[in-house]
Amino acid sequence: MDPQKRDSRLRWNLLFQERGFMSVNRRKFSKEFKAKVALEAIKGQRTLNELAQEFGHPNQIGQWKKQALKSMPEVFGSGRDYEAERLEKERDRLYKKVGQLQIEVP
Repeated sequence: MDPQKRDSRLRWNLLFQERGFMSVNRRKFSKEFKAKVALEAIKGQRTLNELAQEFGHPNQIGQWKKQALKSMPEVFGSGRDYEAERLEKERDRLYKKVGQLQIEVP
């Protein structure tokens, strides 16, 4: 981190602490927790505000839900790119052929 930014952040932390404000440290959530909350939001059995009372801010829960829905197709993908695999096999075959041709030419 840039020393100037670090000094600025330290000054703000001290100012907040002197005046009795909360710390400016951000909360960090595990990926398991985010997945659990996003799944609850996707189910739709409770509103975002009801979930927020238990888990945190409704905007954050909405973002986690959106991220989960966006990345879901990747979860169910085969994990293979068949076109890339085919091209790699073709490239290997051609390199082998070039190697054979170089050996045949004196």
